[in-house]
Amino acid sequence: MNTSTSQDMIVHYENSEDDYYYDLDDDYETDESHYFYVINAILSGTARLNVLLPTATILAFSIFAPILTDDGECGTLNRWLTAIFLAILAVSCIFFTCTDSFRTATGRLYYGVATFRGIWTFNGGRKKPCVPSDYRLRWGDLFHASLSLVSFLAFAGLHFDVVKCYYPGLPRKVTNTVPLVVGFVVSVLFVVFPSKRRGIGYPFLLQRDSLYSRR
Repeated sequence: MNTSTSQDMIVHYENSEDDYYYDLDDDYETDESHYFYVINAILSGTARLNVLLPTATILAFSIFAPILTDDGECGTLNRWLTAIFLAILAVSCIFFTCTDSFRTATGRLYYGVATFRGIWTFNGGRKKPCVPSDYRLRWGDLFHASLSLVSFLAFAGLHFDVVKCYYPGLPRKVTNTVPLVVGFVVSVLFVVFPSKRRGIGYPFLLQRDSLYSRR
């Protein structure tokens, strides 16, 4: 009787030990999967710096930059118009960073601008989310706006037409390397300190996964 009991205890212990190691493997695989996910997010932003910027800003720049710079053959008027245009787009980057969205009880989606009191919707502020304080402007928004601005300056300032217009003697190595370096640094910061806002025209920040979800 005692021998049978001892054997049962040994078998139970071995099974428990196997389960223990199996759980460790599961945790390791989960951590490894999250690690590769973060690396993929960083590399995606590094490879495409424009993915960190508002879609409307990138679209406007891609359409009008060649026209305003005359494909890099700038005169005095072209330089002034391009500078004003870039300044407007830089302001738009900051503006779009502070936009957010929410759904009402009926499921309808509303967009607005974050303020210190909550969110002001574009329909005159008549609609409000259930918890307005969750959408108020925070210091983190200033941080993300700065990242967006830096990304735009690196993307637009080192564009071929802009470089040819303002500083044609700039080495090609600089125009190729700086956007990659800026993209890597900004991507790391976006992944480590993700924005919880689901604003207008941010495909990178609007992903429906836990890294970018509002908690």
